[in-house]
Amino acid sequence: MKDETYYLHQTPFSLAKKIIDNIDFYEGENVCEPFKGQGAFYNQLPDYVNKSYGEIEEDIDFRDIDYNNIDTIITNPPFRLDDGDGRKNAFFDILLYFAKTPVKRIIFLCNDICFGSLTPIRLKQLNENNLYIHSLTTCGVKKWRGRYRVITFKREANIFFNYFLENFE
Repeated sequence: MKDETYYLHQTPFSLAKKIIDNIDFYEGENVCEPFKGQGAFYNQLPDYVNKSYGEIEEDIDFRDIDYNNIDTIITNPPFRLDDGDGRKNAFFDILLYFAKTPVKRIIFLCNDICFGSLTPIRLKQLNENNLYIHSLTTCGVKKWRGRYRVITFKREANIFFNYFLENFE
């Protein structure tokens, strides 16, 4: 049986529209929404981009998509995957999966817990896969708990986002 709190945590259309309106897309850009859900992002992408999606409820697993020609990923990734991991936060695993693809830009909407899972060691691992935080936007969703972040990752280093690998006492 599916955990309904996981499967029904859908992105509000108004938030997805606000996020999309603040992204520079170019004509003919290949944009993929790998966790389409109800289509808050996918259905509101500009008409001048080529769009594709994944959605497990439609038997299109994000791992089965060919990302070789995808320029941008935009999504609110699931907190957990139905992979038998129980209550494990899958945010970093999903992000690392995409870091290993040739996608140029990855835009994730995530909660504080997911954002907090980007430890210095994990950020270093992303950087080693040529993926860097490029921008960060904070937003709130009344029906969700806590704050949410729109994190844009790109393949170019960004000196404004740093981390220390040491543990301090």
